Amino acid sequence: MDSFKHLTDADRLEIEQGLRQGLRIRQIAIKIGKHPATVKREIEARRIVSNKGAAGRITNRCALRRECAVIQLCEHRPDCVRRCATCHLCNAQCKKFKEEVCEKLNRPPRVCNGCQSEHACVLKKRFYLHNTAHKNYRQILETSREGANISEQELLGLDALVSPLVAKGQSVHHILTNNKNLFSLNEKTVYRYIAGGLLKAKNGDMPRVCMIKPRKRKSVEHKIDTKCRVGRSHEDYKAFMAENPGTPVVEMDSVIGRVGGKCLLTLQFVNTGFMLAFLREANDAQSVIDTFNMLWKTAEALQPGLFARLFPVLLTDNGSEFSNPIAIETAPDGTPRTRVFYCDPYASWQKAHVERNHEFVRLIRPKGTNFDTLAQAEINTALSHINSYTRPVLNDKAPFELFNFLYGEALAAALGLRPIPSNDILLKPSLLA
Repeated sequence: MDSFKHLTDADRLEIEQGLRQGLRIRQIAIKIGKHPATVKREIEARRIVSNKGAAGRITNRCALRRECAVIQLCEHRPDCVRRCATCHLCNAQCKKFKEEVCEKLNRPPRVCNGCQSEHACVLKKRFYLHNTAHKNYRQILETSREGANISEQELLGLDALVSPLVAKGQSVHHILTNNKNLFSLNEKTVYRYIAGGLLKAKNGDMPRVCMIKPRKRKSVEHKIDTKCRVGRSHEDYKAFMAENPGTPVVEMDSVIGRVGGKCLLTLQFVNTGFMLAFLREANDAQSVIDTFNMLWKTAEALQPGLFARLFPVLLTDNGSEFSNPIAIETAPDGTPRTRVFYCDPYASWQKAHVERNHEFVRLIRPKGTNFDTLAQAEINTALSHINSYTRPVLNDKAPFELFNFLYGEALAAALGLRPIPSNDILLKPSLLA
């Protein structure tokens, strides 16, 4: 079954043909390799209304037409003695008109394709037509990609960096190349923002832009290193763990409060259930690298080699903030310090421990709230309470106990974390009120 792939025109043709053949939604879904819910939503979203009548029958859709005895609704035909219910003008003239809706449209597949009574039915119909459906899909897809997919705060940060450098005569390519860890945008997108007047820099500030004819280019993935997954895929991760069984794994992720605002970098030690979280000003690659450099200096100051013991393997998703693995894997002095691996796309369950532990973060900072008003000290307070909470999977031990037993108490203390007495633990938003 195909997942996370859009329906094609051929898929929609199969849906239309299946409906005309009287197939059930589940049968159609199996035929095109999609989930039945996908097919059901597609039909309901893209069916069209039709006023098609029936050959040889009066198109009267009033629910009262069978017993109605009203005559002479038309003022221009005073000599007519027919019941108005037998006239095609009835629905438009009668103030008591009440439209009858076919009850079959209230049951799946909710369209008239394949209905055996369709040729004789005068009621308003609904059809699923693959050509119309695909045109509607393409229109929505193109409309959704118009405009700027960036928050106001992110746009201000981009403008503050790009516009002054453009004014110095630098090209957008030069700016992005030398500040790649601060961006999750490709070059063409920045040029489009400038051309659209979203930045202070203008096309006139870049003479070559005015001279060069726009060309079609293949879109560039919004990653610093587009080959970052080479040798670091989930298959490579499984092979590495098979060769090095028992190696501790740390799962890494981001928690977004508000798009363009402050966010968290979370690190979950799978063997102890212990979590670290660090507040970042923006969700970019540089902030992740800066966090790991800070952790490396802190750990090495306490005990040489401690960082390698803490982070031998990092498992993360495919976010652009993690797309500079070499900078994460390499210490400031140039020595290797860890290994980075990536989950498969759309497979967050492959790092289930950190995803599940985010539930504790959301108990204290629910979705819909942001981190903009918080400081790292408040994040440390929240993590101190979370890591002091006992877990059944740890034999009713708290992550703090296991982490301090394996790595000592000095590191957690140096990072501002402290154990909380069990009866004082608070996992509510009031903790950071």
